[in-house]
Amino acid sequence: MNRALTPSELRPPFANYSHGVETPAGSRLVFVSGQLGVDADGRVSDDVVAQADQCFANISAILAAAGMTLADVVKIAAFVTDRADMAAYMQSRDRHVGRPPPASTLMIVSGFNRPEFKVEIEVVAARRDG
Repeated sequence: MNRALTPSELRPPFANYSHGVETPAGSRLVFVSGQLGVDADGRVSDDVVAQADQCFANISAILAAAGMTLADVVKIAAFVTDRADMAAYMQSRDRHVGRPPPASTLMIVSGFNRPEFKVEIEVVAARRDG
């Protein structure tokens, strides 16, 4: 079982994330490349929440290939192109993350390889089987 690390010496997290996450010895790790909000048919929504939801759907499919789920995510790194989109991204993230919430980093970037992309999400997942 992954364990949240939220020392009392630190200010509580600003949102739904943990300052750190400890994984038990012997855990399998999966590193998921940054996923953009594009579906298998190449469609991209204009909506930030829909793009973030698609990112998490893509991540979920990758994790499923390793026998894992979004509940196994221990670290998220997310990138948005506009500070105004942070709350929309976090709305999506909060629906998709498990407990304890993963460690998380959110950065504002100037853009991605195509201008219609507004969010990109990469994760690390850990699971101890048995």
